[in-house]
Amino acid sequence: MPEHRSGPVRRGLRAPAGRPAPLCSVLAPLCSALALLLSLLALPATAAAADRPDPAANRTDPTAKAARSEPAHPDRDWMGSTLPSHEPHARAGQGAHPRPRLTASVEGVDVSSHNGNVNWQTLWNSGVRWAYVKATESTGYTNPYFAQQYNGSYNVGMIRGAYHFATPDTSSGAAQAAHFLAHGGGWSRDGKTLPGALDMEYNPYGAACYGKSPSAMVGWVRDFFTAYRAKTGRDPVIYTSTSWWKACTGNYAGFGATNPLWIPRYSSSVGELPAGWGFYTMWQYTSTGPTVGDHSVFNGAYDRLQALANG
Repeated sequence: MPEHRSGPVRRGLRAPAGRPAPLCSVLAPLCSALALLLSLLALPATAAAADRPDPAANRTDPTAKAARSEPAHPDRDWMGSTLPSHEPHARAGQGAHPRPRLTASVEGVDVSSHNGNVNWQTLWNSGVRWAYVKATESTGYTNPYFAQQYNGSYNVGMIRGAYHFATPDTSSGAAQAAHFLAHGGGWSRDGKTLPGALDMEYNPYGAACYGKSPSAMVGWVRDFFTAYRAKTGRDPVIYTSTSWWKACTGNYAGFGATNPLWIPRYSSSVGELPAGWGFYTMWQYTSTGPTVGDHSVFNGAYDRLQALANG
């Protein structure tokens, strides 16, 4: 770019002989008034441009997930939503939802913001007796339908609990447990509240294992569990698939003795369990069930479900 040099201001210049003087040299007062008028007319347009939102400002910053007021992928924010992209059984089972035939079981559902206001009476009339409601994700999101879903299930007589969708790449397990506890994830011995559940599944926003090594992932889960237990006295339920658990924790076996397992498997059988668990507590057997989509069975009679709620 050429350098701009300022020089002395020369006054009283005249147009060369034989050439007319510029109009504004002759009519200086009129030109000044015209320039002022034009600048005033331009002000509204300038102000409007300044107030107009920058389209780039609305783009999701992948480094700021913890500050989101809604999931970056609101169409994939529910329990098990990431499975069809990674596991064949989830893709094959989307069109069928036969209820498993178990000696003793209790029908349940899980819901999140994508379900909106849920018709709990219809679900109760169909035999659903328990529910888990998404409360939080990371440390910045809360389900806007949580009150209707959590209180509505309780009001029709269901035993209900809350769950947290984990994003281990955005903050520590303890920080996410604190956010969960502060926004509906607590527990009380009222006979109607299940311990909180931690939803551990494929990352809907990036790398399947959130960029963590197996040992780091195990540490993150332990951090969440420890913080939750310290505040409630309860060991959280963990929702996870065997394939994800193997890939992202190295099939760690250390939580099976303390944390109830909720496993997704859209098939006629639950299949292989993650290491450390000899049995499952809950089985999400379909994502296309009546009224809300996600349906599960509790592995036991109703009195055992009550025992889980009471701790």
